[in-house]
Amino acid sequence: MKTDSIFYQLFAEFPGIFFELIGYSADYAQGYQFRSVEIKQTAFRIDGVFLPTDNSSDQTVYFCEVQFQKDELLYHRVFAELFLFIEQNPAIYDWYVVIIYPKRSLEPNNSRLHEILLASAKVQRVYIDEIEPNSQTLGIDIIKLVVEPEATAPNLAVELINKTRQEITDRLSTQAIIDLIETIIVYKFPLLSRQEIEDMLKLNALKQTRVYQEALNEGREEGREEGRQEGRQEGRQEGRQEGKLAAVPLLLKAGISVEEIAQQLGLNVEAVRQIAQQQN
Repeated sequence: MKTDSIFYQLFAEFPGIFFELIGYSADYAQGYQFRSVEIKQTAFRIDGVFLPTDNSSDQTVYFCEVQFQKDELLYHRVFAELFLFIEQNPAIYDWYVVIIYPKRSLEPNNSRLHEILLASAKVQRVYIDEIEPNSQTLGIDIIKLVVEPEATAPNLAVELINKTRQEITDRLSTQAIIDLIETIIVYKFPLLSRQEIEDMLKLNALKQTRVYQEALNEGREEGREEGRQEGRQEGRQEGRQEGKLAAVPLLLKAGISVEEIAQQLGLNVEAVRQIAQQQN
């Protein structure tokens, strides 16, 4: 399971989770954008950097390193990348490094060269298995799902999906979080088919999902209205077609594939693909 990519996807889509992880409010993320930064003329690429936006009140740059394997040279690389970035960006106001481990035992055994930096108030190490239960939010719960044992991960994932549906009111945000939870389970069980994963997580089929039903209902309503305005059978058919097309952007935002939308709505794949291109 390539856990670091899951974390970077998580932070890119829901940056508030990163700030919750280090003890800040999720609202703090509104002043930042999450990026991968390449350091010029070197072989270094910093995968996780929170850069302040123009309207941010705090100009600190946050560097995030996710480490799920033992690496004795980890701190050599992290701090080399940090100070190369500072050298190439001399206008930087301040910096803060966060290193995320699933457990403390994966830290390098010999950190003598970096003792002063590791003891600094500008460096924080997070051990996921040591996070206090009473400090968990939905975002932190999703992070803990990444390191949950396979025996209990499906049950925790189902709980998180139900929690998401209860706590998140925006249907597109809800679907995005559920998709991320499903992705984590897919990484944990690579030999299972998509249908087996959906059955494991008790996910409804596409036609039974709320986002599908709401989008389709909106499309049908537009179709009915168009049909009433035309007053003819031809108008009703055209209206239904327009209604289906109107539902496409909502389904795309929910992460449903072009091919699946076309199949379920009875539309031409190329027509759906054109709408998808217009959304990009």
